[in-house]
Amino acid sequence: MRASTIKVIATAAFAAMAASSIASAADLRPRYTKAPPPIVEVWTWDKFYVGVNGGYSWGRSDTSGTFYNNTTGVQLSPTQSGNINLDGAVLGGQVGKNWQFGNWVAGIELDGQWTDEKGGRPFTCATGIACNNVTFGPGLGVAPTTSFNQHIEWFVTLRPRVGVLVTPSALLYVTGGLAVAGINTDGVLSGVTAASLPTSVAWNNDATKWGWVVGAGVEARLGGNWTGKLEGLYMDYGSVSGSPVLTTSNIPLRFDYTSKVTDVVLRVGVNYHFGNSIVAKY
Repeated sequence: MRASTIKVIATAAFAAMAASSIASAADLRPRYTKAPPPIVEVWTWDKFYVGVNGGYSWGRSDTSGTFYNNTTGVQLSPTQSGNINLDGAVLGGQVGKNWQFGNWVAGIELDGQWTDEKGGRPFTCATGIACNNVTFGPGLGVAPTTSFNQHIEWFVTLRPRVGVLVTPSALLYVTGGLAVAGINTDGVLSGVTAASLPTSVAWNNDATKWGWVVGAGVEARLGGNWTGKLEGLYMDYGSVSGSPVLTTSNIPLRFDYTSKVTDVVLRVGVNYHFGNSIVAKY
């Protein structure tokens, strides 16, 4: 074999080895891959929800009462009027649905409450023959009276809500709609018989009154599907009235009353929203 041939073969082998070394070095260089986009949870208010609430209420009963002769219809004493405080605790629950439009949230809510709002005052018929025709004995000059107790036993409201998001998970809202309440009024009407003996009758009136409600509140996410809220409401239930009678007294008595009932409620609550939050990739 000629020396020139050996030289060509050696040169080719050296070139092949050099190319292999360069390729191996290239394989050892670090490789970079693009990181996956982060997954971000975005809270949405567009859900059904249920919840519970509790608080305190300051009810008011603007009440007027007048004694009449039940036989003749003649007024026996001047009309007496004044405000009765119907204050007490409230406890209940709510269900609702929200719809979200960007930073605006609209919804509707139905809630029902048990209440301990109650109060009362006495009413007295003027003494003398106008209210008491007894002319002898221990009943002479005794003024007829009635106790008067009122209790807002329960209420229900159905209210649209409209609010704006101050953050994605905090909502300020106003609300208003229908209100209905169960109002119980009772007492004992007392007088004196013709024989100068005490006589009385217990009376009771249950009324279901429809009215209206307005209010405002703030609701914010607590974590997971839970939110908490603080809410104030003003309710007007209209008027309740009644006319208990005491026919055994001398003079037969009738007590006519009318009460305009309003209510101010401050309560806190928690809601559970059904469905998952939106999961977005950025």
